[in-house]
Amino acid sequence: MAKITRKPAPRKAPAPKKKAKPAVAKPKASSKKWASSQKSGPAKKSLKATRPWTPAEIHEVFSRFRKANPEPKGELEHVNPFTLLVAVVLSAQATDAGVNKATRALFEVADTPQKMLDLGEERLREYIKTIGLYRTKAKNVIALSAKVLSDFGGEVPRTRAEIESLPGAGRKTANVVLNMAFGEHTMAVDTHVFRVGNRTGIAPGKTPLDVEFGLEKVIPAEFMLHAHHWLILHGRYTCLARKPRCEVCLINDLCRWPEKTV
Repeated sequence: MAKITRKPAPRKAPAPKKKAKPAVAKPKASSKKWASSQKSGPAKKSLKATRPWTPAEIHEVFSRFRKANPEPKGELEHVNPFTLLVAVVLSAQATDAGVNKATRALFEVADTPQKMLDLGEERLREYIKTIGLYRTKAKNVIALSAKVLSDFGGEVPRTRAEIESLPGAGRKTANVVLNMAFGEHTMAVDTHVFRVGNRTGIAPGKTPLDVEFGLEKVIPAEFMLHAHHWLILHGRYTCLARKPRCEVCLINDLCRWPEKTV
């Protein structure tokens, strides 16, 4: 009987291997610079790269401010250096209008450190409860009143370091009090002054202290008494954060802001 031979089944060709995709290095999640670039796109041209202001232009800016408002006043209501100090401490992260609404009645009953201590923290909170962070601020006002009495004979001190030693008072508070109460040539940098200094290019800086020093360096002494008021008012009513009113700006022809609308 003949043998039956079977041919072995042909082997299947192995499937071609897929080519590995080249590895792409991903940015680290912790890279702030990368994350920022994804959100904001190309960085805007730095103000420091624009043409610097000349002394003549700086003088012209403040001459215009002075002509439009020869005697600018701070908008925080007060009756003496102590009530000014208290008002400025209360104004942190609050509007001047909101502080004034609360302090009108307060200063009728407590316009000295001793009267403020006699009022007490609990009753003080009732006067200022419409102001943000009022509990912490009430505690600070009582503490600073006690320190003014014990360390400074009941009088608001007249140096920056001494004012900054008071609870709730920082550099901006000291600058405002020194300027408004004692006529010192200081530059208080709040959010408005910080914006104007950077946006116009007069004194660009990454921090309020940078802007403060920059403004003090370029503003002529003849304007320094009122300079911070002019800049605050300009930022509050003209050079607004969201919709600056370039069309009515006194200095729009000199301003270096690349996005101005005139």
